[in-house]
Amino acid sequence: MRNHYISAAILATLTTASTHAQMSQSTPRLVINITIDQLRSDYMEQYLSFYGSDGFKKLLAEGKVYSDVSFPFTPVDRASAIASVSTGATPHYHGISSLQWLDRSTLRPVSCVDDKQHAGVYTLSCSSPKNLLTSTLGDELKICSDGKAIVYGIAPFRDAAILSVGHAADGALWIDEQSGTWCSSAYYFRSVPKWLNEYAVTNKYKGFKLSSGVNTAVTELALECVSKAQMGTDGITDLLSVTFYAGSDEKLTKRQDIYTGLDRDLAKLINSLEGSIGKENVLFVITGTAFTQEDIDDYGKYRVPTGTFYINRTANLMNVFLSAIYGQARYVEGYYGNQIYLNHKLLEEKRLSLNEVYSRCEEFLMQNAGVRDVYTTRRLITSADSHTEKIRQGYNTVNCGDIFVEIAPGWSIQNEDIHETYQYRLAMASFPIIFYGAGTRPQQTHTPVTADRIAPTVAKSIRIRAPNACLQTPLE
Repeated sequence: MRNHYISAAILATLTTASTHAQMSQSTPRLVINITIDQLRSDYMEQYLSFYGSDGFKKLLAEGKVYSDVSFPFTPVDRASAIASVSTGATPHYHGISSLQWLDRSTLRPVSCVDDKQHAGVYTLSCSSPKNLLTSTLGDELKICSDGKAIVYGIAPFRDAAILSVGHAADGALWIDEQSGTWCSSAYYFRSVPKWLNEYAVTNKYKGFKLSSGVNTAVTELALECVSKAQMGTDGITDLLSVTFYAGSDEKLTKRQDIYTGLDRDLAKLINSLEGSIGKENVLFVITGTAFTQEDIDDYGKYRVPTGTFYINRTANLMNVFLSAIYGQARYVEGYYGNQIYLNHKLLEEKRLSLNEVYSRCEEFLMQNAGVRDVYTTRRLITSADSHTEKIRQGYNTVNCGDIFVEIAPGWSIQNEDIHETYQYRLAMASFPIIFYGAGTRPQQTHTPVTADRIAPTVAKSIRIRAPNACLQTPLE
């Protein structure tokens, strides 16, 4: 008799487990894909005692948390990270290697989303996702639903808004740096929806770079967008990609204020959507960009090895070096960041072996103080070691230079022509991936994972195919 009761209890347990499994497999009506630029796990945890109960605390306690996350390529910045989250691919495939790169036709830096063919809406910036070479999660959702799914991207920055949703979205919205107006591109809007027109006219936000209040502005528009565009109201899954800002380079705002404000905005977004659509119908995905923009450390003051590598001086000297070997000419076409662009047309006219020129450049550059290593296109294609593989995955032939100069950790790269300086660090910021809502069960996972697995994981949860360059498997 006792065994009968045990069997019944086991059966009841299995039935309950089966019911929960079915609930967890239901397709959410709305996916909120949140990427927090410059989010750092250590800061997020440091201010835990200052948070309310419905933001970070709820996400960490009730969500499925992957605590050890990275990107499978280097270098990483906001644009390359967000493009990788939305496509499930690396810059080697999706084409967004950085926020800016050198345009070979003009030899001037351009934004990764610049496009003169598509005028701005409430902005002078002409933009589109034309440089994003693969499909995104939003694109695949549009294709799968025969265009019926509603897809929007909202961010403080135009690159984040556009790259988070891609080509087929209903709209990408960001704050114009000059006017503080919510704006977009004619690529997405032949005619601006009435609700968006009214909102843009009455809601302006100036000075977002100096205040954590930008996240509140993003939250308010996100909720307005869900309501007015009627997202999450039917059986077709919709997608809203949101970018928040947790930059630690603020001068006028304390870091604690940034994170506590972000916590309040997350809580407002979660509570509002759970209240209007239902917790079981909304899937929240939260992650970071692995990128931090910090003040340059004064290592020399503390006797830590440091120095400055001048990319403009080095490129000019390298041109003199090549001229001494092959004859006077302009062999170096340009330089930007830590990359040097060679004049391929000149090399072809002189019938010079590209591999031989690469070898000469490597020989010259390795003699410079602060240079740790030199990567040419040839080396990136042929080398098989793990560090080179990470650089190769961050490289794209369409917009990257011919030569990458890797300087020593702690050293700075300076371009005197455009007054740009940044410090090189091998270590990236630690950040999590959190899945919350739509039947997700609480779990803490410390196994290392990569952020490009978010797209296939969400695709699986909403029963669509992953983006077309995604090679990763869904997270377990």
